[in-house]
Amino acid sequence: MVVHLLAAIMALVWGLWTLPAGPAWAAEEGSTVEGSGYSLFDTESIKGFDEKKVEKDPVCDRSKRPRIIKVEPDEAKPGERVVIKGENFGTKECLQSVTFSAASGTNIEYKYVNESTIEATVPDAKAGMSFVIVVSGGGSAQSKPVLIKAK
Repeated sequence: MVVHLLAAIMALVWGLWTLPAGPAWAAEEGSTVEGSGYSLFDTESIKGFDEKKVEKDPVCDRSKRPRIIKVEPDEAKPGERVVIKGENFGTKECLQSVTFSAASGTNIEYKYVNESTIEATVPDAKAGMSFVIVVSGGGSAQSKPVLIKAK
């Protein structure tokens, strides 16, 4: 058994030693590989740098995880507004989404007020307990349960 295992290992090693060096296209005459970038794949390379665009891009602080302190009121019907109070929601551009666990996948209408306040409309969801989830540049936060009342 050991002899067969050693023979298999030797055959594998010998097979690797006998492979041609590098990929087949590298051996073609006239091909340039080093520094080819996207030109190797007939794709135009990214050109230039737009400083004005970079200045407008938001800088989201990934080190500050958002935290929901409270949702007021903690009982609401679909269509009513709730105020989400917390910290580290970031800038308006860094706030990515607000969702309710009872209506996952539903687009929620919300308004960024400031780094610690968001107003959201309760979605049309089945009555019962739900969590509010806020996602920003620093991560996500989940509230204590909120009661969604029947219409």
